[in-house]
Amino acid sequence: MTTTAAWLPAPFVARMRALLGAEADAFLAAYAQQPSGGLRTNTLKLDPARLQQIAPFELEPVPWCPVGFFIPPGARPGKHPYHAAGLYYIQEPSAMAVVEALDVRPGLRVLDLAAAPGGKTTQIAALLGGDRGLLVANEVESSRIKPLGENLERWGARNVVITNESVERLAEHFGPAFDRVLLDAPCSGEGMFRKNPAARDEWSVEHVQGCALRQGLVLEQAARLVAPDGLLVYSTCTFAPEENEQQIASFLQSHPAWELVPIPANHGFARARPEWSVPPLPELAGAVRLWPQRLQGEGHFIALLRNSASAPAASAAAAHPSPYRIRIKSERTQSLPRQTVTPIPVDAWYVFAQTCLTTPLPSDRIKTVGEHVYLHPADLLDLSGLRVVRAGLWLGTSKPGRFEPSHALALALTGDDVRNIIVLQAAEVERYLRGETLNQPGPDGWALVTLDGWPLGWGRRVKGTVKNFYPKGLRGKH
Repeated sequence: MTTTAAWLPAPFVARMRALLGAEADAFLAAYAQQPSGGLRTNTLKLDPARLQQIAPFELEPVPWCPVGFFIPPGARPGKHPYHAAGLYYIQEPSAMAVVEALDVRPGLRVLDLAAAPGGKTTQIAALLGGDRGLLVANEVESSRIKPLGENLERWGARNVVITNESVERLAEHFGPAFDRVLLDAPCSGEGMFRKNPAARDEWSVEHVQGCALRQGLVLEQAARLVAPDGLLVYSTCTFAPEENEQQIASFLQSHPAWELVPIPANHGFARARPEWSVPPLPELAGAVRLWPQRLQGEGHFIALLRNSASAPAASAAAAHPSPYRIRIKSERTQSLPRQTVTPIPVDAWYVFAQTCLTTPLPSDRIKTVGEHVYLHPADLLDLSGLRVVRAGLWLGTSKPGRFEPSHALALALTGDDVRNIIVLQAAEVERYLRGETLNQPGPDGWALVTLDGWPLGWGRRVKGTVKNFYPKGLRGKH
């Protein structure tokens, strides 16, 4: 008999032995292995082949994600300046399979219901194409908003709205407005025991049952947000049938207009287990399970559902009124007061754009909220009354007599979009990321600071001295 990792909860081991039978030994033995690390290419900035060429460590392709790579043990991609430039997102390899199942294409409206810290959100944003379609990234927990905002900032997407709402509130507001909805459901985390000690410390049979109860309620609300013929992915990182097959079986029984779309069980994926649900619906085999003993990754469950209902009357949320009112909650500061979004931006933005940018942004989508200036997505839905953190790409802040561009704008640009750039040499990169002042000859004014052609942030040059505008909260992280 295979030795079981001593840190696994004994009731969990007993459950898995009962579920897996002869395969339980191989499953439990996987917990003695080191988990695999991975990263995913930001195709808004470069293609995977180019990343493979320039990466300072060996990258092995992830078979179920065309833009994903395994990284070697000991590699520290989060410390490399390319991470600060947003060239990749560090992500557990199995997690990359979830968005691949969602079939995201440019121009669609997509909702990520549990977006933080941003792994699947950035993957969706890249598949949408940066400025096409709409991505609403929602996070219920306010404490998780800041890392979500930072990761999306670094990614450089222009068409993302960040909200801080309950799923029920979004369903009431939007109705069936989205072509794709991702519900990466909060779960007992059994699939992450190797990577997350807190998950195994919190585990109990009662915790599994509590998660299952919440998941059923959230899935019910998530379905209300899917447009006719739209797709919903329900995923977890747990093995418990109560949180997986049984959730989907219960949903399908109570929603006859919905159907389960089979996901190809390749790359080591296993079919879901209909016999683990009551009743044992045969179609449940169309969902997939990712097992750590069968592939190079952690445990996941993925089910793809289609809304086959007829189209209802147009939702009021599809309207695009102007002006309208939203509440902005900043992930960097305390909540700002309720403001009216106006269609006329402050003059300071126009001065900055004319003097610093070579590529104009569409003026009809530039709006102000207090002193903040945003580029709204072209397909923006009505956000009135919702708790909104960002309504598109944050361009910067209007201050008396001047405009201060945001870090988000810097990472969404290329060197060709800006009149004045600073090309850092290798020895200067770490100094810039620490927030130090640089000495660089050149014209005065705002300059885009770049590494190997990719933006890192802003600097403001006066007589050869460059004041550093790399965000203080990010300094020293790379």
